[in-house]
Amino acid sequence: MGNPGSEHEKVDAPWTEATSDGVELRDTSKADQSNEPSLATQDSGAPRTSTQASALASLDATAPPKNDVEAKGDEVAQDDWKPGKGERLIMMSLAFIALVVALDATILVTVLPEIAEQLNGTSTEAFWAGASYLLTSAVVQPVIASISSILGRQQLLLFSLLCFTVGSILCAVAQNFTVLLVGRCIKGIGGGGITTITQVIFCDIVPLRQRPKNFAPVLLAYAIGTIIGPVVGGAIADNTTWRWCFYLNLPICGIGFVVAGLFVRLNAVAKLTLSEKLRRIDWLGVALFMGSVTSFLVGVSWGGVQHPWDSAATLAPIIVGLAGLVAFAGWQWYRKEHTMLPLVIFSNWSAIAAFYCAMINGLVLYAALYYYPVYVMSAREKSPTATGVDLLPTAVLFLPGSILVANITTRLGRFRWAIWGGWAITTIACGLFILFDLEVKQAVNHVVMAILGIGLGMLLTSINIGIQAISKPENTPMAASMYGFFRSLGMPLGVSLSGTIFQNAMANKLSDLGLDTAIARNSEQYLLILRDMADSAEKRAIKESYVKGFQVVFITTTAISASALVASLAIRKFSMDRILLAQFTVKK
Repeated sequence: MGNPGSEHEKVDAPWTEATSDGVELRDTSKADQSNEPSLATQDSGAPRTSTQASALASLDATAPPKNDVEAKGDEVAQDDWKPGKGERLIMMSLAFIALVVALDATILVTVLPEIAEQLNGTSTEAFWAGASYLLTSAVVQPVIASISSILGRQQLLLFSLLCFTVGSILCAVAQNFTVLLVGRCIKGIGGGGITTITQVIFCDIVPLRQRPKNFAPVLLAYAIGTIIGPVVGGAIADNTTWRWCFYLNLPICGIGFVVAGLFVRLNAVAKLTLSEKLRRIDWLGVALFMGSVTSFLVGVSWGGVQHPWDSAATLAPIIVGLAGLVAFAGWQWYRKEHTMLPLVIFSNWSAIAAFYCAMINGLVLYAALYYYPVYVMSAREKSPTATGVDLLPTAVLFLPGSILVANITTRLGRFRWAIWGGWAITTIACGLFILFDLEVKQAVNHVVMAILGIGLGMLLTSINIGIQAISKPENTPMAASMYGFFRSLGMPLGVSLSGTIFQNAMANKLSDLGLDTAIARNSEQYLLILRDMADSAEKRAIKESYVKGFQVVFITTTAISASALVASLAIRKFSMDRILLAQFTVKK
């Protein structure tokens, strides 16, 4: 750990300097910093210039103090920072590329029953069409972020776009679920890479205080994709083949290659040869992390859906995955330099609580995205297009909530209020879902979905920025990528946990009513049959079984959301005013 350092001087003018580790220190605060409090620095054992010592001292002022006690002292505002032409081009390019990822994340929500029917798939295979993408997306995010710091941000962004495009083509031409799932996994690699590279590039080019406001174009792109995804997917399912859900990505990906190649141009601060770059990659760490997380997520994902939770098929991959993660942590501690993941980002309770909140944010979002449509298509007997429209209240208010929080956070330099408020609102919305039945008015459905959108929108920005504020500046890019990892980790957990709960609760209700429990095992396909059934007591009983499954899902989701609200209270106050460290700078 760092030793207390007394070397501290006034920085009279903005400056830029590269350290020996290939990290650029850029002064993004005002010239006079003489009122800074006494600071502690990390002693690397190497001699430093007085400028470097002063800069690193200022940076450590934003790190979590001992015993996680709230830091004191006046911080320097960064209100004077403005993006240049290069930064603006990069931001808009990343926003455009993010659009295709957001569109793909929700376009299948209303199309899965159609895909399951045409490819003769089971409910389990339909589940994996969604879960496989989320699983691979989660696994690759920290890996791609780590490798991009060595091989280059633009190069890994183009690689991710290539994976996304190849995956889209495979899904579009798939004649069976095997090919479809392979395509979805490859798309997940691409989608996860695009998401994490977007995060780390913003960490390179935008100071933390200004990051929420300047991330708004990317939030807008995500919101547009999220809003139109279910509607477009439903319209495609109703009017043409589901394959257009994947063909639609191709022209957007083509434009993405052009803008990424032309405008996302960054210079590495550290000038290394290719062999030096390859030696810096933590290959063993990458293998341990990817193998362990994949094993764990596979076990968690098919537990209760494909295999019983207490079966060897479920427990073995979970145990192997957890053991592998312990080995990974040991290797990171032993290697120390150029590790895939700096373990210091988990070194205090505020960080642990924030990462937990990120995971639960993804879990709640995808539980709602996947199982609210099931409720609408069963209880309301709506078409895929109409079901997509029913998701609009959440999607439409998701954006204003995020952008409003981004602007207020930038102005105030405070983020905890939005985390606490977001979890309170989200928990209330989840609790209201429990009241949904066959008789509830549609207006009530829309109001609750709107409340959920506001809560989740507040959390999207605030948790992300909170994690970056908690981490030390030199670790901010990896902390940002781990936010994406934990949020993405929550997504397949939300789908799989909800799937298990839904299927079991629905089967129990069907059994109580004397109906075939096989309906619960093929609930996705049976939605299409249900719409064509004549009104009868049996049909109503089946609909009640769907509703029961939905209600039990949100009893659990409400409890989990409440746990995140409680955990968020452990997050201490951290300053958002800090000097910008960058491993890459904008090409002039």
